[in-house]
Amino acid sequence: MTGRIAGVMVERWNTSLRFRTVLTTTVLMLTGIASLMIFLSNQIAGGLFNERFEQHQIEATRGLSQVANTFSSAAVTDRATTTALATDTLLRLEGDGASIRRDFILSPLPGAQNLYVGTLASSGLTTKAIPFELAEKVQNGDGVYWQSIGITRDTQTVPGLAFGTKVTLPPGNVYALYLIYDLSSLQKTMDFINSVMWLGTIVFMVMTIAIFSYVTRSVIKPVSVAANVSEELAAGNLDQRIPVTGTDELARLGTSFNKMANSLQQQINQLATLSAMQQRFVSDVSHELRTPLTTVRMAAQVLYDSRDEFDPINERSAELLFNQVERFQQLLADLLEISRFDAGAAFLHVEPRDMREIVVEVLNHAEILASANKCKLSLITQGDDFAAELDDRRVERITRNLINNAIEHAEGNPVDVILGATDTNITLAVRDYGLGMDEETMAHVFDRFWRADPARARTTGGSGLGLAIAKEDTQLHQGRLDVWAEPSYGACFRLVLPRSQDVPAGAPALELPPNYRLMDRQQSDTWEISLTELEESLREAGEDDDQA
Repeated sequence: MTGRIAGVMVERWNTSLRFRTVLTTTVLMLTGIASLMIFLSNQIAGGLFNERFEQHQIEATRGLSQVANTFSSAAVTDRATTTALATDTLLRLEGDGASIRRDFILSPLPGAQNLYVGTLASSGLTTKAIPFELAEKVQNGDGVYWQSIGITRDTQTVPGLAFGTKVTLPPGNVYALYLIYDLSSLQKTMDFINSVMWLGTIVFMVMTIAIFSYVTRSVIKPVSVAANVSEELAAGNLDQRIPVTGTDELARLGTSFNKMANSLQQQINQLATLSAMQQRFVSDVSHELRTPLTTVRMAAQVLYDSRDEFDPINERSAELLFNQVERFQQLLADLLEISRFDAGAAFLHVEPRDMREIVVEVLNHAEILASANKCKLSLITQGDDFAAELDDRRVERITRNLINNAIEHAEGNPVDVILGATDTNITLAVRDYGLGMDEETMAHVFDRFWRADPARARTTGGSGLGLAIAKEDTQLHQGRLDVWAEPSYGACFRLVLPRSQDVPAGAPALELPPNYRLMDRQQSDTWEISLTELEESLREAGEDDDQA
């Protein structure tokens, strides 16, 4: 229960400015007022005690001196008269304080002999009420000494003052005489004062907290409303505004906020309109260009097929025309795909598929490009179950883009394709050992039309949209596409796809970069997996399943 209350308090402290302000002010005010009350209480108690002490000190000194003079000048010689003298004198001493209670204790000091009078005390007091320090001072000194004491009455201890001195009774015995003043009335007065002060403090605190809470609410509520309106604006509800009343600073703040919101709404609407126009323009242009481009491509295909009949210059021109038309057609296809993503018209068509089959198919098509770049391809599988719900066309496009990019940037070094799996996802990593990338390049590698080196020659004629489309395709699958790279150490792209669109992918099956171990390439050539053999084994496995 206590932990739950503490949790609620912490949550309120972190989320409510009003609660934090009121609580902080209350604690600080309570600390300050408590310190002030303690100081005033001590000052009042000290003043009352000093005043009462001076009064009691004068009375006690006068009374003790009178008793000492009476005892020393008395002409008594026997026990009876001495006892009567002591009793009568002390009783008169007790009655001197008409408005203040005063008691006495008469006790013989050590060494007295032939005592006519023993220990005498009023109100049932005993010598135990006298502290040892005061008794020692009286015994060894000749003056009047005092000390604060506690007086036990009816099982309760009340404050008091004890004054003591030495007196002599016949036949020459020395006694210690103490006058005890009861300060319970002073304690009651202080208790009353303290109760009144603390009651006033509580009332003052309640009133202050109520007033401060009201004032804080009147100040913070507009801020809270502004925060709520800001959240609504951030969520896309651009028509939300702050209600404005009055002409004070908060009203001016609300008016300025509403003007800013109006300006932002206009700009956002303009940008949205421009973005929609741009998307429509790209889509329309791409569609309109497809028909003439198809005609041009057919003509370029005819010229390309007949290039052997041309002279060298025209033959080269036919090859360049064919290649550039192919590149232009790919660019249009990428632009159309991007326009579908922007318009929210891209959808998945998933079906059960073995991810390994897709990878093998892509690797087979990439062998020509790998041979041209003198790059060896390797497929490393960790596990044997790579079935998942996939959109075959989109996953094949992602895989082809990652592998072709790795071959292009491998600088003739090997490219490793690693395939792993868990119960919830299929993970594909494409690792090259080329030039790599720096942090700035990795931050923009998935941006549209972005290239680390615009002057770099590209054998594949990339459009700068491949990785951006791959990122969009991955997000459609509710997966993730990550990148790792270091200059001079190559790069690695990791694709994580869920096995089922209804179950989150979870933790990837491979690290980034993957932590796999291959045999030393310099010592053995068995590290490279034959794609042809793998494809044949997959085909045989499929035939066995059909026969079963």
